[in-house]
Amino acid sequence: MLKVTKKIEYALIALKFMAQKMPGELTSAREVCDHFKTPFDTTAKVMQVMNTEKILTSVKGVKGGYTLSIALNELNYFKLHTLIEDMHENVCHNNKGLCDLHSACNIIAPMQQLNELLKEFLSTLSIQELLFGAESPSQVITTALKAKM
Repeated sequence: MLKVTKKIEYALIALKFMAQKMPGELTSAREVCDHFKTPFDTTAKVMQVMNTEKILTSVKGVKGGYTLSIALNELNYFKLHTLIEDMHENVCHNNKGLCDLHSACNIIAPMQQLNELLKEFLSTLSIQELLFGAESPSQVITTALKAKM
């Protein structure tokens, strides 16, 4: 079942922050942490996972950082969530195994149906749509630049 954790939040924060930058401009985990007051270790680990999964590209070195590897409309929420967090296929499972109520539960089938419907929806929800609605990052940048003039 869907649970939005801090790791997912930090991934979304980093992705939105990076999408609003000029193409090719590097972003470090430290920059994200300083700007949004997120914990460094967790934010850095999430960004490393996204780098490993080819969502981000890393540039090594003192002036290194990350850039987006893919357009955010090519990444759906469900994929991001499963990359960052382990998701249990069976809603009756948690980190400790089967739910304590499983043997007497009368809502297993409806909960599994709900889980399937959520997965289906989240597989169609792009990160672009979630973070920016109908606007693209380039439209957000253009609007911000016009506001500064």
